[in-house]
Amino acid sequence: MSTFEPFERDYRIAYSDTDLKRRLRLSRLFTLLQEAATDHAALLGAGREKTLDRGILWIVTLQQATVRRMPVYDEPVRIVTWPGKPKHLLFPRYYRITDERGDALIEASSLWALMDQNTRKAVFPEQCGIAVPGMQTGLETALPRPPQAPTTDETSSFTVPYSYVDQNGHMNNTRYFDLAEDRMPDALRMRTLCEVKTEYSREALLDDTITLKSELFGDTFLLAGESEGQKLFKLSLAYAPDEL
Repeated sequence: MSTFEPFERDYRIAYSDTDLKRRLRLSRLFTLLQEAATDHAALLGAGREKTLDRGILWIVTLQQATVRRMPVYDEPVRIVTWPGKPKHLLFPRYYRITDERGDALIEASSLWALMDQNTRKAVFPEQCGIAVPGMQTGLETALPRPPQAPTTDETSSFTVPYSYVDQNGHMNNTRYFDLAEDRMPDALRMRTLCEVKTEYSREALLDDTITLKSELFGDTFLLAGESEGQKLFKLSLAYAPDEL
């Protein structure tokens, strides 16, 4: 495969990937997408030798996904990803997951940036010699936009445990989905997920206490968090309206 083609990976949904209804868990979905993106970045010359090993970290700032159907246990799927044209500090990336017939199950996009491991500040790509060539396939979905924020005044707290922290030194972005699903109404998580939006504004570190606000807005679950007055993240999970 040429490195200037979309990256493709065939995968069979494993037992440990799934939830009570044998569907691919949301946190695992985004882990699979990010693993494919990381491997493709390495093929494009932006792997760990130019980033992690030099104290430069890839971080996600925005994500968005449209779910036509969530893959289920033991189902073979194909994960496809490709980068879009870089925009100043941001690296767009697109994803598709298809079934055995080639029909799209999930279409997603994300915006990535580079961060200095020591200063925890954004890094200009040209300053560290990192360039990821963009490509256009005609299958691009819309780039992610920030989700709606909860308006409730009710709050709860959450302290970041060791198991939620990754090698970048912060709470891994996929664990926010576990946090959301653990806090939504029981009946809602059994429904069919349609759309996901997330925005990450600041890091949550080990043992940080996050003040959470959550709200059910129609068929959409909203969750946002802040720490010491600083906004950390917000996400929205939209579900099909006919199953509750």
